[in-house]
Amino acid sequence: MRATIDKDGSLIVLAERDGELLGCANLERQGDAAYFGMFAVRPGLQGKGIGDAILRECERIARDWRLRCVRMTVIWTRTELIAFYRRRGYAATGERAPFPYGDERFGLPKRQDLWFEVYAKALTH
Repeated sequence: MRATIDKDGSLIVLAERDGELLGCANLERQGDAAYFGMFAVRPGLQGKGIGDAILRECERIARDWRLRCVRMTVIWTRTELIAFYRRRGYAATGERAPFPYGDERFGLPKRQDLWFEVYAKALTH
């Protein structure tokens, strides 16, 4: 986490209310695109617009950076999350990235058929 926070061209967006952390995401410049990742909303608060607000703020920042799009990777089995992104204008690029088996930052998977699908949304300035 520290390496991500300290990386040049990267920031963490936080959603807070009265000092309570509600959700967060990482936004990182990658060439002419922004990479959106490490997205989380407190489970009891999901479905209340917090995630939408975080994503919109990240898109606003990417526009301020004059980037052409926002990209993200999503584990292919996360159908509800994929639907959330699709409703907000993200589309599958057709690209895949391997799941990092053995990297404890990604947890201990219970299945061996995981990969990431890449989604993107063009930004208008």
